[in-house]
Amino acid sequence: MSQKTSALSHYRFTFVLTAIILVVATLLGGPRVILPISVLALIEVTFSFDNAVLNSQVLGTMNRFWQKMFLTIGIALAVFGVRLILPLVLVATTAHHGLGSVLDLALHHPDQYAAELESAYPLIASFGGVFLLMIGLRFFGEKKDVVWLNTIEGPLSEFNQPWWISISGAMAAIVVMYTVLAPGDMRVMTAGALGAGAFLLVKLAGELLIGSHGDKPRFKEGSHQHGLMQFLYLELLDASFSFDGVIAAFAITKEVLLIAVGLGIGAMYVRSMTMHLLERQTLAHYRYLIHGAHYAILALSLLLLASIKHPIPDMVTGILGLLIIGSAFESSRQHNKKAMN
Repeated sequence: MSQKTSALSHYRFTFVLTAIILVVATLLGGPRVILPISVLALIEVTFSFDNAVLNSQVLGTMNRFWQKMFLTIGIALAVFGVRLILPLVLVATTAHHGLGSVLDLALHHPDQYAAELESAYPLIASFGGVFLLMIGLRFFGEKKDVVWLNTIEGPLSEFNQPWWISISGAMAAIVVMYTVLAPGDMRVMTAGALGAGAFLLVKLAGELLIGSHGDKPRFKEGSHQHGLMQFLYLELLDASFSFDGVIAAFAITKEVLLIAVGLGIGAMYVRSMTMHLLERQTLAHYRYLIHGAHYAILALSLLLLASIKHPIPDMVTGILGLLIIGSAFESSRQHNKKAMN
């Protein structure tokens, strides 16, 4: 009973806030808004389950202050910044409109706004795809004591050069985009380079902050400086995962505020799930789960890059991620079962 109570405690605030949001949304928009909001929340959770696994690993290195920041300020950034304001900024930048006129489009001409956002999708996919690709390659490019799929992970980890492998992968992806996926399109190539730059900036800055200075680390793991860099990294990671959901959301509804509300509710559940995984030490008990999350990230990055030229059904991403995570969970469970015998 105590374990069930503990598990529910991670979601109690999210349950209450969801109920309040649905009541207010129903009063303002009528009962018709409940279904699209619920579907959008489910899409967000489905697309971001692997994100929750990775988030819990990063959160484990942060102190309580930055964990709380992730669950408070981070939620505000996720809902309003990434899922509402950032798409407006992207449309304004790519369509060369003022932010005010784009906001007017979003509120009063949703079909046109959706079309403008769709036209910006190659840039979004390029940035997010390269960013996520570097995350996955860096993880598998480092030698590890625990290996899940040795045929794939063995050769990569033998080099034990995570930075070179991730940078080489990003360069290869940018070349493929420029020559095959979006031939000669400098904007797409630049977006991919910015995705690589964002990853390097956050991760290298983090390494400098906690790196060694003589025999002592500059800033130890769990310090405020380290927590700030990890917080920024998590927000960038969330943005890379969320863009696909934002684009997919227009298949459900063209109303921007409903999209922000639905995806925002989903983002809150993903964060609650993150804390649940962290405090239950799920990654420690299921040894291949973090490997599965990174395989899912690699799959998502490749799908994002491929979608620059070839449309890919939105549900493919979510279902593939869940299948990979589920396989990693089952492999971990089988390992634990054998270890007990």
